Amino acid sequence: MIQNGAVSTTAVRVWLVTGAGSGFGRAITEAAVTAGEIVVATARRPETLDAYVSAHPDQVEALRLDVTDSVATARLVADVEARYGRIDVLVNNAGRGQVGAVEETTDAELRDLFELHVFGPAALVRAVLPGMRSRGGGAIVQLSSFGGQVAYPGFSAYCATKFALEGFSEALAAEVGPLGIKVLVVEPGAFRTGFSGAGLVESAPLAAYQETVGPTRTMIKGIDGAQPGDPARAAAAIRAALDADRTPLRLPLGDDAVDGILGHLTAVAAEVRAWEPLSRSTGYGLPG
Repeated sequence: MIQNGAVSTTAVRVWLVTGAGSGFGRAITEAAVTAGEIVVATARRPETLDAYVSAHPDQVEALRLDVTDSVATARLVADVEARYGRIDVLVNNAGRGQVGAVEETTDAELRDLFELHVFGPAALVRAVLPGMRSRGGGAIVQLSSFGGQVAYPGFSAYCATKFALEGFSEALAAEVGPLGIKVLVVEPGAFRTGFSGAGLVESAPLAAYQETVGPTRTMIKGIDGAQPGDPARAAAAIRAALDADRTPLRLPLGDDAVDGILGHLTAVAAEVRAWEPLSRSTGYGLPG
């Protein structure tokens, strides 16, 4: 437990959760605390966790972290490991929503989103892996989206970052699985978080995309506060998957995520089969 700066974590998992001030990060933090575990909860504004830390001083520590600052990331991980002895579970959760057509999205908007959703999590993964390798265990939870497998008009930038995170994580899982480290990619649908509200970034609209991207803009803002998914239930599902003997690589959450991903996979398989003869005709020495 946390006492005067010294930490005893006997047989208790230590979690490092980014974006812990709200949404999935807050729900995951609360679920770990309820289970008697220790959470280092990071946020750009850690003061949003003050009341929760005061209520659970022996289990929660809130630290300031901008995950796009790789120097600060490395320093924070080293500090946490020095004081707590280890990081058992890393949850890369920090993120935000973005809506805009490809032509509407500026280079700065796209790069900023990749820094937040790809380069930031990658830096954290690299920082925790030496410790996890030395102990022969640990878990990395990557908060993706069902938009990490399915893309829609208006979500080109957002989905691009989540597709990238999923490819990164799939390769990572194959690399660290033999070392005893789990990787879990979480793919939520619409959950009651700040994604559609104050945290949503909108690119400046162009009239040419009103028919294709306009409905997406209207939908994503219109569901704020009425999304069907419960973050607390998501946190429970994530814990169940992590604690399973065979943790899945991907965990879709919500009816919309499951239906959307299954429908997409069916459509992709059908298209591959439809074009299979042409696809297979491209090798050297084959009949013309």
